Amino acid sequence: MVRRTNDKAEIEPIVGYRQVLDDVVSIVGSSRRAAARAINSTMTATYFLVGRSIVTHEQKGMRRSGYGERLIERLSEDLSARFGRGYSPVNLAAMRLFFLAYGERILQTSSEKSGRQNILQTPSEILTVDALAGRFVLPWSHYVLLLGTRSEVAREFYETEAVRGGWTVKQLKRQIDSQFYERTALSKSKTAMLKHGQKAVVTDTVTAEEELKDPFVLEFLGLKDEYSESDLEEALIQRLEHFLLELGGDFAFVGRQRRLRIGDTWYRVDLLFFHRKLRCLVVIDLKLGPLTHADAGQMHMYLNYAHEHWTHESENPPVGLILCTKKNESVAKYALAGLSNKVLASEYRTTLPDEKLIAEEIAHARQALEARATSGRKKG
Repeated sequence: MVRRTNDKAEIEPIVGYRQVLDDVVSIVGSSRRAAARAINSTMTATYFLVGRSIVTHEQKGMRRSGYGERLIERLSEDLSARFGRGYSPVNLAAMRLFFLAYGERILQTSSEKSGRQNILQTPSEILTVDALAGRFVLPWSHYVLLLGTRSEVAREFYETEAVRGGWTVKQLKRQIDSQFYERTALSKSKTAMLKHGQKAVVTDTVTAEEELKDPFVLEFLGLKDEYSESDLEEALIQRLEHFLLELGGDFAFVGRQRRLRIGDTWYRVDLLFFHRKLRCLVVIDLKLGPLTHADAGQMHMYLNYAHEHWTHESENPPVGLILCTKKNESVAKYALAGLSNKVLASEYRTTLPDEKLIAEEIAHARQALEARATSGRKKG
């Protein structure tokens, strides 16, 4: 009820209102989390079946060179045209790896019941999204992180602890980044380490809204956030491409999102240039976050691959450029892998654009993009 006092509207207090509000907030929050879990279960089962389909057809064409790569490329084009984001070659390769890593365990019971040991021959009536959804105890975002672990043993360890402790995706990422498995293995008191690892920190919290706005969920449902990280990354890469080409005639554009395969894992480099004066490839990788030792290690892996597979005999060894951008700071760092020749390394340093200049350009571009996105949301 609203009453007026001195021409000002006042809301009369409602007895027990706080309790009602708390109850409704709890109900809505629980419902949203349940919705996020249901979507994730369906999404994970769907991607599992997509991975199975890719592996099945790969095996049919296994004797043909590059069959699997061409299959994924073609699927990416057709699925992206039909369903939008979420079906890039990198994502499809992750679905393939997901099936290879978890297929035998997930379908083992079904295979035993049907009397078949080959998981690719499991009866089709068993392989439905509804039948498989309940078998995945973690969300898809967790499995994506787990697929990136260094070994199968480490992956099983993190999966077990994530299930046991109810880890959010932020907590799982923090534990993997801090090498919790390796530290536990070396610890004399493993029980104490495991107990300590289950403790969450404030930054591990994931709200129901964040669960529903997970980029994987948005892509799966064909939705688009107001300004997702993938949009920001794409815009920054495009700006960097133009910026380098505007510096002069030394940089020649080679490709964007260039894919490379190391072992059974697919990777991609954001930008690939050729520097005419230095006669070398320039591999560029953009990270939306702080610079870590893992970023440097990954870049050196890219450079070793590029040196072996992309560099011609008359060219110098490739150089890497790592760009890490946060809201308040941007860092650019050159990686000069395999340059035992100090004269050549010195020439690289004096010829290539200054790292500080590139970092400043990316920082300005990010600020402009975020300001534009904020302005657009206010107008909307």
